[in-house]
Amino acid sequence: QVQVSESGGGQVQAGDSLRLSCAVSRRTASNNGMAWFRQAPGREREFVAGISWNGGNINYAESVKDRFTISREFGSSSASLQMNRLKPEDTAVYYCAISRTAVASMARNTYQYWGQGTQVTVSS
Repeated sequence: QVQVSESGGGQVQAGDSLRLSCAVSRRTASNNGMAWFRQAPGREREFVAGISWNGGNINYAESVKDRFTISREFGSSSASLQMNRLKPEDTAVYYCAISRTAVASMARNTYQYWGQGTQVTVSS
């Protein structure tokens, strides 16, 4: 069984930065795309950022483009999400997900493993 765990969440002020980390228990995930999703209270889980197995293909939700950066080391089963200039609307539980394929699409049903999530709260 593959286990996915997130860390790095917390409570910050608007304009601050946070760095989330995702660790995966099985090294074979290094061949899979990885992504971050988030879910705010009363809203559906939404795509935030995704990165392909080798880091060659990266995409972001429009709402976080130019503020967030997803990264992973080549051959690694871990990934990070650097979040800068945080806004109150970024408040959510952030989830790391492992894709069924080598790429990371925006569709939730293309992901096979999920972490338990880490809370990010941004106050104004």
